[in-house]
Amino acid sequence: MDINNRLDLAELTESLRKYALASVSEERYKHSVRVAQTCAKLCANFGLSEQIGFFVGIAHDICKSMDEDSLLETAARDGEPIKKIEKSRPSLLHGRAAAVLLRENWGVEDKDVLEAVANHTFGKAGMSDLAKLLYVADKIEPGRENVTPEYTARLMAMTINQMTAAVVLESMEYLKKKGKKVAPETKAFYQSLAD
Repeated sequence: MDINNRLDLAELTESLRKYALASVSEERYKHSVRVAQTCAKLCANFGLSEQIGFFVGIAHDICKSMDEDSLLETAARDGEPIKKIEKSRPSLLHGRAAAVLLRENWGVEDKDVLEAVANHTFGKAGMSDLAKLLYVADKIEPGRENVTPEYTARLMAMTINQMTAAVVLESMEYLKKKGKKVAPETKAFYQSLAD
């Protein structure tokens, strides 16, 4: 399917939405819809396709309810090594697994779409603007406790890199407060945005 063809994309999005509805919990599905709506708004704000923004938002957590063995097996098909942190917490592989399913089950080949979905958990230095916006949308969708209209408006007034850096920094600070380690990929992602 051609993700840049509006009719194909509408059909693909509806197929994926139905899959998400059947594959994850009701709360996770509602989160995915909010992320999709938020990503579409961010894309519109920065001159990217709203439809593709919505699509990656719906797609990002389709593997969130997969069991650990399936996550490990599915993610491994992307050809990238499974990192130590991912082996210890296979749930962290849900984005990579989702990108594999997009390619295998829906025929998605668009590298920006696959990158966005695969890397929305940790982020990665050098990501496309679409991938940055999905990362941000996942953290600032309106169901999150700290998100207010004022907070969102402040972020929307920034450049993509400034906004993403602010959200990555908040995420790293949150993890540190919880006594969790920040992945090296996330640190490199933040550093690439700050440069």
